[in-house]
Amino acid sequence: YVYYILTYKKKIMKKLVFIFTIMLFVAFPKNLTAQGTIVDVAVNNKDFSTLVTALKAADLVGALQGDGPFTVFAPTNDAFGKLDSKTLNSLLEVENKKALANILTYHVVSGKLAASDVVAALKKGNGSVDLTALNGQVINVMQKDGKIWLKDSNGNYSEIVATDVMGSNGVIHVISSVVMPKG
Repeated sequence: YVYYILTYKKKIMKKLVFIFTIMLFVAFPKNLTAQGTIVDVAVNNKDFSTLVTALKAADLVGALQGDGPFTVFAPTNDAFGKLDSKTLNSLLEVENKKALANILTYHVVSGKLAASDVVAALKKGNGSVDLTALNGQVINVMQKDGKIWLKDSNGNYSEIVATDVMGSNGVIHVISSVVMPKG
């Protein structure tokens, strides 16, 4: 009986991964490919205005306009809105440039990981895969409740809500919350 339940659960998980993958490709088709770098894509999307402001404050615009390729887990304005406004304003101050850069580079991975690559890695890793961000720290990508999530160094979760927004030097996956590194 226990074997039957475990086998059934495994089959359900495989079906959920497949359904989720199909939903991502239908809801967010490849025609989201944009012109320009991932920074250009962010600048031209009003939902990323806080991210663009933060990239400028951390002096990271030039780096993310480089050849890459990069995978960016980009928080929306609403995601930044979940942070305490005093904390966010403090991070944007010149004296906190290093801390802000650490947070922002925690959202970037070297290489281009499209949604299909992430799903394949999750399947291979039994629903979980660790990625090393540009700041050198690990961020976990995991499947939970039929959705794909980032789990940061502090145990907080951020849902990946849109995928495969392409730029000439990488890909953006939109996330629901800002993820925070250690330190």
